[in-house]
Amino acid sequence: MLGMVCSLDKLRLDSMKTIALVAHDGKKAALLEWIAQHKTFFADKQLIATGTTGRLISETLRQPVRCMASGPLGGDQQIGALIAEQQIDWLIFFWDPLSSQPHDPDVKALIRLAVVWNIPVACNIATADFIIHSSLYRQGYQREIPDFNAHNNRLTAKDS
Repeated sequence: MLGMVCSLDKLRLDSMKTIALVAHDGKKAALLEWIAQHKTFFADKQLIATGTTGRLISETLRQPVRCMASGPLGGDQQIGALIAEQQIDWLIFFWDPLSSQPHDPDVKALIRLAVVWNIPVACNIATADFIIHSSLYRQGYQREIPDFNAHNNRLTAKDS
């Protein structure tokens, strides 16, 4: 299967340069302020973001950001696909727990994929701070990439 990791591999965190950034409208200002405070951290990173968030990040950092569609128009799912293809190393998703989102199932699916593929996920400033200031990040922590061979090769009664 093209793009899939088929064995229990490890990925060095010091090579983790591709970061997906997402923020609900009520959290965009907080994300932009946090990113501006850590501008040097992002200088050598490849950034991918949903619609408006990506444009605002690019303006804030004055560096290119690969923009997907807006979240409600499929951007969350596009980023989820990149996670499943092992093209995203870390997800920063400042979601708004106090407002209802029309694309809430997509939001849950995105966070679920980050957990499935064992990538770091920061949903708030505290967690994002812990990740970028972690000694593990600086020491080249190796995250395990799950082995889904058993799942991919399973047979159902109908198939046998």
